[in-house]
Amino acid sequence: MFREQIKVLDCTIRDGGLINNHYFTDDFVRAVYEALSRSGIDYMEFGYRSSRELYPPKDFGAWKYCDDEMIKKIIDGIESNIKISVMVDSYRVKEQVFAPADESPIDMFRAATYVKYMDSAIELIKKCHDLGYETTCNIMAISREMEPDLVEALDQLAKSPVDVVYVVDSFGAMYCEQVEYLIKLYREHLPGKEVGIHCHNQQQLAFANTIEGIIHNANYVDGSLYGIGRGPGNCCLELLMGFLKNPKFNLTPILKVIQDYMIPMGKEIEWGYLIPYMVTGILNEHPRTAIAYRQTEDRDKYAEFYEKMRETQE
Repeated sequence: MFREQIKVLDCTIRDGGLINNHYFTDDFVRAVYEALSRSGIDYMEFGYRSSRELYPPKDFGAWKYCDDEMIKKIIDGIESNIKISVMVDSYRVKEQVFAPADESPIDMFRAATYVKYMDSAIELIKKCHDLGYETTCNIMAISREMEPDLVEALDQLAKSPVDVVYVVDSFGAMYCEQVEYLIKLYREHLPGKEVGIHCHNQQQLAFANTIEGIIHNANYVDGSLYGIGRGPGNCCLELLMGFLKNPKFNLTPILKVIQDYMIPMGKEIEWGYLIPYMVTGILNEHPRTAIAYRQTEDRDKYAEFYEKMRETQE
């Protein structure tokens, strides 16, 4: 349960922002940053570095863009050793100017991609690496990839300067046997690189699958406060902290920000395990259909939703 090499990243603001178009208040983001700083967590992911040309600011909050100045405003005056992470969809970003790492509050850029867009991820990784940032590659929707294509992508990444490559169960479709297989496959094809795991909770397996990844030497693990994230959400950070037994962890500030902010927020924004998300998980489908269904008058007609989803697969 305790392994010194394990690094824990909180993605509350980034993944949670997918359910409200990144409209979190400064007060909330600052409270999360302060709580995580006191908790001993290694990284906090603030959100996405997206292009305003593709995502108009009238439609999104500040954490869709994660400008350096905005991050500096949040962290100002808070004593902290936590590192700051930002994610970039490598295949969906226009040319951007990144400051050198020693001039930015950001420590790590995470390139999110699908196997078919791996070239764009490697280009972004090289750019950020050369500027002095830590880098990861988060290969999304891994449960839908063909192994020969995945292996080719991993072999490409092995030659890149990327620090960490993540197994990402975007659809919450995987079980522990698949997690074990993929972690071992990544480690085989990525000598000298760290492997990470990021799990979604469609089948209430995000925590269990993260543990399975840890067992097989995934040293970078993601979680979010109270599991907040798009659809069913993610592995709960507080559960991970309890499992890992790292003496540097302090759970109290995490529970405080959950009780003060997350519980009230849950009355206004829906996330967590629900049957429609379970259906997309067992069928290995993107949760977008369940998310849309939850906005209709038939939102609780679970059997009907299941039958409709099955029909689309026939």
